[in-house]
Amino acid sequence: MSGRDERFAMGVDFGATGVKLARVGADGGIAARGGFATADVVGVEGWLDAVEREAGRLLAEAPSGAGCAGIGVGVPGFVDYANGFVHDLANVTGWTAVPLAESLGERLKMPVKVDNDVNVMAAGECAFGAGSAFQHAVFLTLGTGVGGGLLLNGQLYRGAFSMGGEIGHMSIDMNGVVSAMGRGGVEQYVGNRQIVERTLRELETGRASSILERAGGRPEAVTPKVISEAAAEGDELALEIFDFVADCLATVMASVAYLLQPQAFIIGGGVAGAGAVLFEPLRRHVDERLNRHFAERLEILPAKLGNDAGVIGAASLVLKG
Repeated sequence: MSGRDERFAMGVDFGATGVKLARVGADGGIAARGGFATADVVGVEGWLDAVEREAGRLLAEAPSGAGCAGIGVGVPGFVDYANGFVHDLANVTGWTAVPLAESLGERLKMPVKVDNDVNVMAAGECAFGAGSAFQHAVFLTLGTGVGGGLLLNGQLYRGAFSMGGEIGHMSIDMNGVVSAMGRGGVEQYVGNRQIVERTLRELETGRASSILERAGGRPEAVTPKVISEAAAEGDELALEIFDFVADCLATVMASVAYLLQPQAFIIGGGVAGAGAVLFEPLRRHVDERLNRHFAERLEILPAKLGNDAGVIGAASLVLKG
């Protein structure tokens, strides 16, 4: 008899533009994929119909004898994890007060777990990625905004009402930008849009840079990726932009480090793809803000699972319990 664990779980990564599904093995490997565009479905019922269809197909294609442990879902918004209840979603209309785990479980006749998308990423990295070596870690995703997840004593910490870990809304400026989440939140300075807007303002002053040329001369084609590529080639403005991003992130990371003393910060998302042009100044700025007893044992690492973090992490909610 084989000792290999033949179980698998379905992972669902619900994004504002697309929904990805995968059949994920007990080792974290992806055996099959599915998905659909968020804009192609109407409302909660349309979304449930599409997930039921795609999940049904992936289940039907699974090898005989392999058992499905359940389905995990990561969503971009506030979630009551214990009850699988979605309070509301960022950038997706019509999703308010949705008992998602109950509704999807009734359709698929299997256990369903639902969590915030960054907690899902953190769960995946803990189970199968960069977080697997740690008992205490903080996870950040850098993209449209800044998401946070907390691993404390080997367990994801969600707070009293499952909405803890919102590091992106922690203030770095008491007189800063006002948003629906408060004043001076770090994501108001280092989200994708904010990075691009800061760059374009500098270019409008006549700063010399290769950034606009790399974007084909079109300001609307400037992205954090274009800016990071310019920085990697030594572009002075692009390097300044990423130093500013690192400085902002280091401000909030140092506060979190003093509060929790994690072993590591693990950073993913599109902006983290900048690599050394982000991580090198980030390390420097964090060290500037921390006592050496906190700084010298603190690791700052890139996430490992990349674009699959959402589906693998969602499946791990079920596989790892």
